[in-house]
Amino acid sequence: MIVVMKEGASREQVDNVVQLLKNKGLGVHLSQGEEKTIVGIIGPKERVRELPMEAMPGVEKVVAVSNPFKLASRAFHPQDTLVQVGDQIIGGADPVIIAGPCSVESREQILETAERVKAAGATLLRGGAFKPRSSPYSFQGLGEKGLQYLAEAREKTGLPIVTEIMEIEALDMMLQYVDVFQIGARNMQNYPLLKAVGRTQTPVLLKRGLSATMEEWLMAAEYILAEGNPNVILCERGIRTFETYTRNTLDLNAVPVVQYLSHLPVIVDPSHGVGHWRYVTPMARAAIAAGANGLIVEVHPNPKEALSDGEQSLTLENFEQMVREVKLISQALNPVGDPLYAAKP
Repeated sequence: MIVVMKEGASREQVDNVVQLLKNKGLGVHLSQGEEKTIVGIIGPKERVRELPMEAMPGVEKVVAVSNPFKLASRAFHPQDTLVQVGDQIIGGADPVIIAGPCSVESREQILETAERVKAAGATLLRGGAFKPRSSPYSFQGLGEKGLQYLAEAREKTGLPIVTEIMEIEALDMMLQYVDVFQIGARNMQNYPLLKAVGRTQTPVLLKRGLSATMEEWLMAAEYILAEGNPNVILCERGIRTFETYTRNTLDLNAVPVVQYLSHLPVIVDPSHGVGHWRYVTPMARAAIAAGANGLIVEVHPNPKEALSDGEQSLTLENFEQMVREVKLISQALNPVGDPLYAAKP
């Protein structure tokens, strides 16, 4: 449930509502907008109904929230959440572009890729150091050495690092290197891992599970938020359907739907969504047109020799073309935006 305060309610009136709720053992989430303040209530509805909330000075109304996800709900937090990563803002009008190889394979590979994707317009660098693979015989990543290469690439280019965490035991070590934790599709409902990253303040990019509903996805985000970490970025990466001509079915419905339901930023991964490089750019364009707050794209200097996901990785030249095209779409939708996204002649 939420308590909507009247426009112009005083600080004392808000504090009185918050204190009453806390005295009854209820959790409180405060969202202060430009005109009104909303007090989100976390706890049994029955306990709330016993309280004379609407009779309190400054209270406009009490509204039940039907969604099971509370902290992720736009009802609790009407304003869009902006997640800051370095000097980049994720969730604003200008979409971010996260680019890099599926796996960090060598120092030379990641340094070359980082420099080229930044020159083309990428704002964050992705790269896997620990790789969950369907086959135990496939390349599993370079581990901490891969993280060290990513850190060197960040030092040279200034691009913040996005990389996947697979287990709680790696958390403390990875905190030394990582700017954004990626929770992969297979771990979307790994609740102990979600709680662990939730106890940090490091931003978390939460991918949608292979067969997860939007509600299940948002409930996974709720685990992170409930532990105190507000810096959650949702990532639509395609869901498993009966179609076989693409790796997954990229569900772009999720972009407007989740943005309506939740205040969290939503980015799209067209690489995993389609699984074939030739379809990545068209779906990247479509994602930005649908209103996505950004893209995460796999890019490799030589996809034919990639140790993982080469078939869905863009070449550096194809990535440059993709960026030019999505910038044009972003500029058309948001003409008064960041100069980085202005159309180039």
